[in-house]
Amino acid sequence: MTGEDIRSWIRGLPALTGTPPQAPSTFPDRPNDLFVDWLREAVAAGVREPHVCALSTVDESGVPDTRYLILKDVTDAGFWFSGSSVSMKGIELQANPHASLAFYWREQGRQIRIRGSVETETGPVRDADFVERSVTARAVAAASRTSQVLTDPDEYNRVVEEAVARIDKDPGYVCENWRAWCLVPETVEFWQADQGRRHQRWQYRRTENGDYLREVLWP
Repeated sequence: MTGEDIRSWIRGLPALTGTPPQAPSTFPDRPNDLFVDWLREAVAAGVREPHVCALSTVDESGVPDTRYLILKDVTDAGFWFSGSSVSMKGIELQANPHASLAFYWREQGRQIRIRGSVETETGPVRDADFVERSVTARAVAAASRTSQVLTDPDEYNRVVEEAVARIDKDPGYVCENWRAWCLVPETVEFWQADQGRRHQRWQYRRTENGDYLREVLWP
């Protein structure tokens, strides 16, 4: 397949095939509330795994990195996710505590982009997040040498089993490297597709006093 063939093939793939819901007629004062409204609508519409999102970070040299993870909570403070402090995202957030989250719900032709600073929580929120995970998930998190080269699969299985045994003996154990992070939004953009390609964009932008200014953007 030549380069031109690939280009034509990709351009021929269907896009924005979902059915966009009616655009909102009223908007809450805070983007967190509109996000929860849209998330509930996505769940009701049968969107698969609507709480899965792309987290983008940058390293100390400014090189970007992206991975998918699960949104853990939405509070007045912001949008929560978790992971290991020695993972690439943990290392990059330590070097540059700013990030973005992106959600795409194909079935509804909707996407949400969130940008802001990231705060680290190592207290009760972190502890509860870790303990609420399944035993196996906790064991893998505790045993994993995240992003290092794995040369012996048998060693991986062994250290995970050892971690399972430790957690069975101490169900309240919390991995010292575990972190809960809160992305405090500076801007939140809600994008809704239109089958006539007249897409709609609404952006919340945080002001100096902590309130949010809502603006309509050109698509």
